[in-house]
Amino acid sequence: MMVGLALGLLATIVSLNSGHGFNALRAGPWTAWPSVGGGNADPYARAVVARSGEAPLGRDQGLAFIATADSTGAPLDGACEYAVADPLPPARFWTLSLATPTGGLIDNPTGRYGFSSVDILRREGGGLEVVIARNARAGNWLSPGEARKFVLMLRLYDTPLDVEARPDPNNFPAIVKLKCA
Repeated sequence: MMVGLALGLLATIVSLNSGHGFNALRAGPWTAWPSVGGGNADPYARAVVARSGEAPLGRDQGLAFIATADSTGAPLDGACEYAVADPLPPARFWTLSLATPTGGLIDNPTGRYGFSSVDILRREGGGLEVVIARNARAGNWLSPGEARKFVLMLRLYDTPLDVEARPDPNNFPAIVKLKCA
């Protein structure tokens, strides 16, 4: 009985620390949990949301994607520099920001935590690129500060993205490692 209790407790802890429950939607390095903000969220997703205190987007509001790794699958590292480049899935409005692995703001010298579809600088032709690096860059630059670990959050508001079909990773921004210190 004790072994069963211990295994059940261990399985619950692993489930609560490995995302937002079941039915993850993956597109390359980006992952979303479309059912978290709805009434049909599984018990593990509800427990994660209750524990974190976050207010997830409802499916009719949009989708929040998180990337913990670059496009090659290597974990994001604050000592490295990255370029996040278009394309972006269709959405009326979007935001791209840095956060701690638990979803908090990263303390950085600029006080800038992300960009949105209205304040990003675009290249000729409408494309975009955001550089993530500790040292300042011209253009769209975000600093991870002194954080060694961070995540990228892409929120798509009022998006027609079909969550029942698997989205094409080529329609999501690539996260390319430029160099490491």
